[in-house]
Amino acid sequence: MPRYTYVALDARGQESTGLVEARSSNEAIGQLRQAGYFPTSVYEEGKGGPDGKVSRAGAKAARVARPRTKISIVLFQRKKVKPKIMMIFTRQLATLIDSGLPLLRGLNVLAKQERDTVLRNTINKLADGVQGGSTFSESLAQHPLIFNHLYVNMVKAGEVGGVLELVLGRLAEFQEKAQKIKNKVVAAMVYPIIVMTMAIAIMAFLLVFIVPKFEAIFHDMLGDKPLPAITLFVIGVSNFVKNHGLVLLGLLIAAVAAYKLIARTRAGRSIIDRFKLRVPLFGDLIRKTAISRFSRTLGTLVTSGVPILQALNITRETAGNMVIAGAISQVHDSVKEGESIVQPLEASGAFPPMAISMIDVGEETGQLPEMLLKIADVYDDETDNSVAALTSMLEPIMIVFLALVVGTIVIALFMPLISIISGLQQQT
Repeated sequence: MPRYTYVALDARGQESTGLVEARSSNEAIGQLRQAGYFPTSVYEEGKGGPDGKVSRAGAKAARVARPRTKISIVLFQRKKVKPKIMMIFTRQLATLIDSGLPLLRGLNVLAKQERDTVLRNTINKLADGVQGGSTFSESLAQHPLIFNHLYVNMVKAGEVGGVLELVLGRLAEFQEKAQKIKNKVVAAMVYPIIVMTMAIAIMAFLLVFIVPKFEAIFHDMLGDKPLPAITLFVIGVSNFVKNHGLVLLGLLIAAVAAYKLIARTRAGRSIIDRFKLRVPLFGDLIRKTAISRFSRTLGTLVTSGVPILQALNITRETAGNMVIAGAISQVHDSVKEGESIVQPLEASGAFPPMAISMIDVGEETGQLPEMLLKIADVYDDETDNSVAALTSMLEPIMIVFLALVVGTIVIALFMPLISIISGLQQQT
């Protein structure tokens, strides 16, 4: 096993040197920190001293050698970084560090090639923070709009354990799978939304422009003769839309605004999220997505070395559903009291029996993180199947809906025309 020469400061600020056996410089740094030392330089024995490969611990020297540079917290930021861009950045940084490139140099390389302005400026600030003596996680924490608690705490755990490149790889994998699920759900919703929009647009055009012209024709040709019930219904709807269209538009805008206001309150969000889980067709998909996110987030955090209570708090913040978040809060309190995590999950009613059983087995066998990641994989597959089934089901439903809407209007307009044509034939 390689041996690394280190220069470090103890708790009293006294400098000491020595050798430590480790598989990598990151592992050596972790051993020194766990022993209560603050490493200022770590390099492999026989590589020529500090001018060789110096790990991130070199940044710690700056913290002792000169006053720590203050990093201003960005209070307002107009733009966030897209998840896909963040995913690419994380994967590239993990690859660079894993290949042996120091963190600071890796950040500088990524800053030069990054096209997104916001992320490029942020990477430069991260590099300045690391160069000024802050740890990478401390620098990340200064940008909460871009790097959430999950990201920061996983990086912090990787720094403490000396496995930053491994944790960044897990983060990249986590982001990639989350983005994959999101893309599939969005793709499944595109077709129904397009069909629904077309149906509404066609219906509005027919009701506002076409039906009134046919109404005038019917009045001129049929006089006081009664019209079919379906025709009267369509004409009534047309007149209502034509005369009260602005009112309908205002009500729609007011409903959207009211929804957003209610969703901002805790009670309102809880009601909405509970309703989402019970919506036919979509509720099951939302539930599976939430369970997959919960399992993968918690499993990734615990596997990366984040303490379980802290991991539960982070998972609760990223749950995306108040019902799931409430269940996680109960789990947090249960674990804090030294109890099992299974009972709160079962009591919430949000988790299916299979997920609860797998978590129970993982807890009993001491393999909870691995079991959580398996659950996430299972429900990722379930989500894929649900999206495929939902798409295949919605396509014919939307086509039938569009046909019914247009067909009803067409039939309503042509039934009186048949009477008009019959009358003209009798006159001739």
